[in-house]
Amino acid sequence: MKEIAEIILENDKGEILLYLRDNKPGIPFPHYWDLIGGHVEEGETPEEALVREVKEEIDIDLTEYTFFKRYECLTGDAYPNIKYVYSGHINLPIEKITLLEGERPQFFKREEIPGVKFANILKSIVMDYINDHK
Repeated sequence: MKEIAEIILENDKGEILLYLRDNKPGIPFPHYWDLIGGHVEEGETPEEALVREVKEEIDIDLTEYTFFKRYECLTGDAYPNIKYVYSGHINLPIEKITLLEGERPQFFKREEIPGVKFANILKSIVMDYINDHK
């Protein structure tokens, strides 16, 4: 089963960083919001994949993060997978975040999350995180 490492990045205001997926033919969940992260490659740990993906997607060297939860996703995604979800802080203004994959980054207030059009099962994951970190 494929493995994915993703991170919920929050700023000091408690806003969560998401990025808008590209709207390209063949891409799963085009124009939906997603967490920073991606596939765990062969020989990598989820933590190594997370650090690599954050660097590839927003050009930041991730040094501090906390494991949140492991989710087994058998339905609701492009293919069955295991998601390793982490949390961390980011205190850059949105205009200083360089998105290298996807259309644009955006911070969302916690109360906006229920109305966000998320890729796959990510809304329930982010809501779990919000409910666990009140």
